Amino acid sequence: MLKYINESTEYLKSKGFENPEVGIILGTGLGQLKDEIEIIVEASYNHIPNFPTATVEFHKGKLIYGNLAGKKVVVMQGRFHVYEGYSLQ
Repeated sequence: MLKYINESTEYLKSKGFENPEVGIILGTGLGQLKDEIEIIVEASYNHIPNFPTATVEFHKGKLIYGNLAGKKVVVMQGRFHVYEGYSLQ
């Protein structure tokens, strides 16, 4: 498992994701928060090694890195659900 996490981390670092201070998972009603972020870089889930992909139609399936209210943030635009076949573990 650690091998997979390291591969994902190295990919994201190579794309410019560096040391976020805050992590946010956008859900219903929070999608507009993306418009407030000064985006540095985005990565589609399907391009990130070992990362699951969002299957819900309206979930964008992107990881966003940028500035929000003076903080470096990483934002999940699209989340994963048990009914999509993902484990709770």
